[in-house]
Amino acid sequence: MKIKTVLLLIALLIILSGCGDESSGDKSDSGSTAETLSEVTAIDELPSFLSEGLTPEEITELREQILPGSAEDEMTPGEKFQALLEDAKAGDPVAQNGLGVMYYTGEAVSKTLTGQILDNDPELAAGWFYRSAEQGYADAQFNLGLMYANGEGVEQDMQQAAELFTKAAEQGHIDAQNNLGALYFIGEGVARDEEKAVEWFEKAAAQGNEEARENLEAIMAARPQ
Repeated sequence: MKIKTVLLLIALLIILSGCGDESSGDKSDSGSTAETLSEVTAIDELPSFLSEGLTPEEITELREQILPGSAEDEMTPGEKFQALLEDAKAGDPVAQNGLGVMYYTGEAVSKTLTGQILDNDPELAAGWFYRSAEQGYADAQFNLGLMYANGEGVEQDMQQAAELFTKAAEQGHIDAQNNLGALYFIGEGVARDEEKAVEWFEKAAAQGNEEARENLEAIMAARPQ
């Protein structure tokens, strides 16, 4: 019988897609191909060769298709990071969790002591998740639980993962409930207890978690009729 877990990091409440102000990406003249290929375009701009000849309305529509979530009054990724960092240092658990997500996904640039740029920084991510989780923030408890379960940024510790999933699950975190059910079913980090597994799967399924529903069906199908 295969029990499904949700062992992947989710962005939760912070939108991390690149976005920013309207800029000069649509203001170049109709030059040569060499000029087009040599221009430097920021991550939140449209290259001029895409927007050349379009009306402002068409440019806006194209931006929405290529850069989902972008808007004139939204911050650039760098501005978002600075805002999160300021709030996180001030103790805001939501910002701390969001900053952890940015470091985990690589949205926030991190370097080694020798100056090497890292693709992502799970250790810094885990540190920010920990600060947020200590304040009782369920999303961070879930994310830190995943870090412990996968051994990312911290030593793998299934007991610690189970404790964190429990704290988040008791606050109604749907994916934590499903993962906790899976841990009870297989006996990882907690004593195996099929009834507790069913209980947590039922809670998650009641909130619409498809994996939990399938897990329940698998358990019930395996029981003697």
